[in-house]
Amino acid sequence: MLDIKFVRENPEAVKENMKKKFQDHKLHLVDEVLEEDKELRASQQRGDDLRAKSKTISKQIGALMKQGLKEDAAKIKEEIANIKNELVSLEEKENTLRESVRSKMLMIPNIIDPSVPIGKDDSENVEVQRFGEPLVPEYEIPYHADIINAVNGMDKAAAGRTSGEGFYFLLGDIARLHEAMIACARDFMINNGFTYAIPPFMIHADVVEGVMSFPEMQAMMYKIEGEDLFLIGTSEHSMIGKFKGQILKKEELPINMTSYSPCFRKEGGSHGLEERGLYRVHQFEKQEMIVICEPEESMDWYEKMWKLTVDLFRLWDIPVRQLECCSGDLADLKVKSCDIEAWSPRQKKYFEVGSCSNLGDAQARRLGIRTKGEKGTYFLHTLNNTVVASPRGLIALIENNYQPDGSILIPEALQPYMGGVKKIG
Repeated sequence: MLDIKFVRENPEAVKENMKKKFQDHKLHLVDEVLEEDKELRASQQRGDDLRAKSKTISKQIGALMKQGLKEDAAKIKEEIANIKNELVSLEEKENTLRESVRSKMLMIPNIIDPSVPIGKDDSENVEVQRFGEPLVPEYEIPYHADIINAVNGMDKAAAGRTSGEGFYFLLGDIARLHEAMIACARDFMINNGFTYAIPPFMIHADVVEGVMSFPEMQAMMYKIEGEDLFLIGTSEHSMIGKFKGQILKKEELPINMTSYSPCFRKEGGSHGLEERGLYRVHQFEKQEMIVICEPEESMDWYEKMWKLTVDLFRLWDIPVRQLECCSGDLADLKVKSCDIEAWSPRQKKYFEVGSCSNLGDAQARRLGIRTKGEKGTYFLHTLNNTVVASPRGLIALIENNYQPDGSILIPEALQPYMGGVKKIG
């Protein structure tokens, strides 16, 4: 959410930013917000004037009564009563206007960084660089579900009976490999100076509103019926929410944490669920990282964070690339974002395994996450990045380590987490 003062002073820049994000249908919000904000401030000023007048004239009542001027005193009392009635009406009006301004401000997208490429959707995202050689072996690599089923590592039919489409059982060495990746990612992040956390897996509605835009919430979040609780779509949601309403000490900054959680997503829309495989599912597990820092440090942290994901996948000998998200592919709260994509030797192309985002002060402004400096309190910047999400990361590892005999080699870095097992098959 933008600062209302910024919108007042830069309405055309806010509209131009909307156009860069191909959200022309929202342009009217800027004028509506400015008109309602003007009306709100006028109402507040009228209220202040009335309260000052009431305070001044109420002092005259005692003096008039002492002089025996009861009729004059009664007129002042009547005027004070009228002022109180008007103040009640003004307060109702201000509450309505305040809520309307806030709801519209929540729909106005954050100002994107000048370096973000302009494009309408994810088809116009830009490859920045590659890490590792994307190889295609001479032998055929089956679909990942077939590889896993061949080693008795998955049961989607049973999951369909217990939970429905979009769920799965992982079994045996494949389940162990899945957990090995998460555990390795956890230790990798701890060794890089991040504090480990296991957060709540459910959050209140005001935290949801603080960390994401309404369209994202509708497409992703599961609501617990009859409760003010949502299942998290990623641990970033509860990890950023952890600092809601806090004024953090400058000596505590930056805060950099890595968190494990299951993640729950509707996966609605055009993509849909994957019937046989594990690419799009309702439930998965993830190691995440978040940073809360000074505004001037956020871009440096952004660069550090996505590179950590690259380093982890390269530790597992998986070729990856960084893809810069274009303006039309950025969620409303994001200033800048990139995807990390892993190489699929079966598909002969890259696919997304993680995303790194700088949200500026958007989440902090919504949730009230601040620090205090020489010039008073101000909002901090928040960032998040996927360390590894499985089973997408699992798919990448299996495909890139699949052997002609149907076995799967275990990268050396993961072998200690597999009890020394070097091959599945």
